[in-house]
Amino acid sequence: MSIVAQTTLAHDVSYNGIGLHAANEVHMVLRPAPADTGIVFIRTDLPGRPSVQAHLTNVTNTMRATTLEKGEAKVFTVEHLLSALNGMEVDNCFVEMDSVEPPVADGSSLTFVKLIKEAGIRDLEAPRRPLVVQRQHLVQEDDKFIAIVPYDGFRITFTSINPHPLLGVQFLDTTITQESYVRDIAFARTIAFTEELEMLKKLGLGKGGTIENVVVYDKTSCLSVPRSDDELVRHKVLDIIGDLAMLGRPVRGHVIAVKSSHKLNNLLTHKIFQELQ
Repeated sequence: MSIVAQTTLAHDVSYNGIGLHAANEVHMVLRPAPADTGIVFIRTDLPGRPSVQAHLTNVTNTMRATTLEKGEAKVFTVEHLLSALNGMEVDNCFVEMDSVEPPVADGSSLTFVKLIKEAGIRDLEAPRRPLVVQRQHLVQEDDKFIAIVPYDGFRITFTSINPHPLLGVQFLDTTITQESYVRDIAFARTIAFTEELEMLKKLGLGKGGTIENVVVYDKTSCLSVPRSDDELVRHKVLDIIGDLAMLGRPVRGHVIAVKSSHKLNNLLTHKIFQELQ
């Protein structure tokens, strides 16, 4: 079996924007990092530039988004950027940000994929050490579940079930490679419903959302222009790829999910992590 090298970016690349939830202006720089660094977020706006690694042991909240926290370093809504790095097979990267949240960009991970392509990807002189799942793991909550079973590759099968008349049941089964990620997953944006917006505002969330960077539905129609008929399920897969990046190493297994969420995705990472210790 050939040895696959760990990767990082070839050059620095930067992007300015606002966050999805806090809507703060943010300047983000993605920088190359040495082997075995993983993905590390650095808060350049705070004294001492505190950092937090994208690892499940640093996840402190999974409500509507994924939050990482270690000491003074806190970042949230990191799953779209992590999804792009994981989908593009970038193992090591420093993410410098002068705010608590990465830019929302267009609401998908496509902008981040383009940044990664602009920076380039280079091999490092260290082998990649994938987490190869050896047995089934299942997390279930009411009518929602997510499982992973042994598989020679990285495959995700997701069923989304939504009562909205324009959504209904959406199904996607895909093997994740760089090519399939860019073609089938990266463009998909998160969705929201108008009846949720008041609740989100009370929670201080969604301040940076628009009908361009979020696919917004009222009770009977879509206020945005969908990029595909099944954009919802594709974004759910995008989220899983980002949440599994919290394992810190690439995963080899077949993920099977119905109506899963950041919370269930996170619980699955813990089960995988415990098996492989």
